[in-house]
Amino acid sequence: MPTVHLLDYVAGNVRSLVNAINQVGYEVEWVRSPSDLKNVEKLILPGVGHFGHCLSQLSNGGYLQPIKEHIASGKRFMGICVGLQALFEGSEEDSNVAGLGLIPMRMHKFKTKTKSVPHIGWNSATNTRLDTSGGQSFYGLSPSSKYYYVHSYAALYDPDVLEQDGWLVATASYGEEKFIGAIARDNIFATQFHPEKSGQAGLRTLRAFLDGTKIHLSGPEESMWAESQNGLTRRIIACLDVRTNDIGDLVVTKGDQYDVREKNDADVGGQVRNLGKPVDMAKKYYEQGADEVTFLNITSFRNCPVADLPMLEILRRTSETVFVPLTIGGGIRDTVDTDGTHISALDVATMYFKSGADKVSIGSDAVTAAEEFYEAGKVLSGRTAIETISKAYGNQAVVVSVDPKRVYVSKPEDTQHHTIKTKHSDATGQTFCWYQCTIKGGRETRDIDVCQLVQAVEAMGAGEILLNCIDKDGSNSGFDLELINHVKAAITIPVIASSGAGMPKHFEEVFDQTTTDAALGAGMFHRGEYTVDEVKHYLDTRGFLVRRFEPNI
Repeated sequence: MPTVHLLDYVAGNVRSLVNAINQVGYEVEWVRSPSDLKNVEKLILPGVGHFGHCLSQLSNGGYLQPIKEHIASGKRFMGICVGLQALFEGSEEDSNVAGLGLIPMRMHKFKTKTKSVPHIGWNSATNTRLDTSGGQSFYGLSPSSKYYYVHSYAALYDPDVLEQDGWLVATASYGEEKFIGAIARDNIFATQFHPEKSGQAGLRTLRAFLDGTKIHLSGPEESMWAESQNGLTRRIIACLDVRTNDIGDLVVTKGDQYDVREKNDADVGGQVRNLGKPVDMAKKYYEQGADEVTFLNITSFRNCPVADLPMLEILRRTSETVFVPLTIGGGIRDTVDTDGTHISALDVATMYFKSGADKVSIGSDAVTAAEEFYEAGKVLSGRTAIETISKAYGNQAVVVSVDPKRVYVSKPEDTQHHTIKTKHSDATGQTFCWYQCTIKGGRETRDIDVCQLVQAVEAMGAGEILLNCIDKDGSNSGFDLELINHVKAAITIPVIASSGAGMPKHFEEVFDQTTTDAALGAGMFHRGEYTVDEVKHYLDTRGFLVRRFEPNI
């Protein structure tokens, strides 16, 4: 197999990129030292997280000048995400660190007033030179495809600087701002999106770069269709609760408020409900069009050596065939291995990222961290799992999973917590409630409300909230729309609506009546009542923009 060289400066999940490169027919060789670059023909610089961290790592390792020489020699270069940002002069993310300076512009944080930041999800990459009479596209990009983005900083589109200097540019829009989604000139190609996480569309782009297939023509029908379909899609996430059953096998399970055992005639807990094998089910949902797959490890496998966690193997195997983002939750905390070795939450997260995860989800420990945050007078400690992981890998890599439940009161003055006036009164007729946070899978309540929690974790560096609801879990009665709007109003980071989905209409309701950034389904998919594709088809017929199915490359 032909080879491509990858420069890894410890920048998150590179396993998925390696798997994607293998999938399109190439082997990966690693750049181990700056001197290796002299013999490299095709170089890829991937990246997630902080611009300053990336460029500082490259500078400290002695790579910046050899990278410039590689590009100047005419050899092919591809940058991904922060690898694209490295081509620019600098970034607001760290004004003290310079980029490669090949493009005389700087990266800016999104200033949209209508959208969450980070920008997370499937968006366009449409060549600015395309028109309805047909035109040039580059490296397999298609105006009818969607690509996976996850970033807070972007290069805003400026044709006077870019296209007059010979760059081919593909753009996307987020809120009121148009930014660079991909850029190419001569031997350089770079994407703000992650091709290795963009399904078949991303694999097509990777193959085109590696094969050197730079230009293709796009017909007028595709261009006209893409113009009407431009923008961020509604994100549908498939969630798999994974645990060991009574004989030690890993299974996907689901229950009513975390009770995952079958009921027998005596109404006594039976065997753990087994809905399938995690790797097989993840691949099935990917092929149905799921935009992301989330694994929630609901037993945390506390008795296993950390380096041999069963979930690590699940991630390794899943990332070989599933080319959308993977999130893993459960056990992301400081721990002690079976041999007495202390393992930090950052070290645990690093193991997951190296095994194929793109994000880690933190649950109960986030509640404890938030309580300590308020006890310290809203002062960050710098030692929490959220802070250490987001500092190393970027806030887009940290999801906080929240499990609130309703507590009804007669009037807002009866509690110090954030209340709402609800349309759904309790049995006694009370119409005010607050959302109390829980830990340990909803089994234990804490004296902190959901707004306090999400505001605290946003301050710590969380990039996304997975918003569950104890009252709705397993009910198949629809999402708690009041809860979602309550949380969305309290923070600026994206929110994933979870708990209660039982039919496609529930997804329509949550996207129509809230500003949620994504919606998650579990039991309705696991039981085969509906497929992800059926949910997307339903949304499409009702005017919601969803990611279109892509055939295999």
